[in-house]
Amino acid sequence: MYIAIEGVIGVGKTTLARLLQNTFEADVLLEIFEENPFLSDFYADRARYAFQTQIFFLLSRYHQQNNNVPKILADGKNLIADYTFAKDALFAGINLQGDELNMYHRVHEALGEKIPKPDLLVYLQASTDTLMQRIALRDRPYERQMERAYIDELNHAYEDFFSKPFDHTPILKIDSNELNIVHNPEHLKRIENRIRETLSLPPFQQSFPLADD
Repeated sequence: MYIAIEGVIGVGKTTLARLLQNTFEADVLLEIFEENPFLSDFYADRARYAFQTQIFFLLSRYHQQNNNVPKILADGKNLIADYTFAKDALFAGINLQGDELNMYHRVHEALGEKIPKPDLLVYLQASTDTLMQRIALRDRPYERQMERAYIDELNHAYEDFFSKPFDHTPILKIDSNELNIVHNPEHLKRIENRIRETLSLPPFQQSFPLADD
C-alpha cells in the first residue's frame, strides 16, 4: 500500500503522515525541502530565483523518490509520503514561463516515467486564511516573507490540479479547516477511517449519520 498526502504549504501533510505511520505500519517518506539553498531567496524575490529553485526541487524530489519508493514497495512494506513527484509541475506552472517552463516540462516528463504512482492520494484542503495561520504558527524562518497572495494563488492552483483525474490515482479530498489532528484523536480517526474505506482496508468503523432528535 502506497499513500501520498498532498495539499498547499502549511496544510499539515507532514504531520498527518507521521501520525498515520503507526496506524498503517508504514514507512514514511518526507520531502526534504530545507536543503534547497535558493528557497529563502525565492520567497523574497520569486521572479529572480524561480528557475533555480524549481530545478533544484525537481531533481531533489526525483532522487528521493527514485532512491526510496521502489525499494520500499519491493520489500513489501507500506509507504506514506507527504508529497508526490507529479505535483512539482504545479509549482512550475505558477513560477516559470516561456523557455524555462518548456525546458522544465521536458525534464519533468522524462523523470516522471520512472516514479511509481501511489495507490491513493489524500488531498488536504484548507482556506487561504487557515493556511496563513498554520504557516505563522510553525514559524519557519524561510517562510516568514511568504506573501498571502502567493499562498492564495497556490491554493487555487491546487484546487484546479486535483479537480481533474490524477494520473490514474484515486483522490480522497478532506476539508481540514476545522480539523485538529494533533490534539483531537477523533479527527485523526475520521481520516483513518476514510482512507480504509476508500482502499477497502479492514477494519474500519463505519460512519453512520446522527439520528434526528
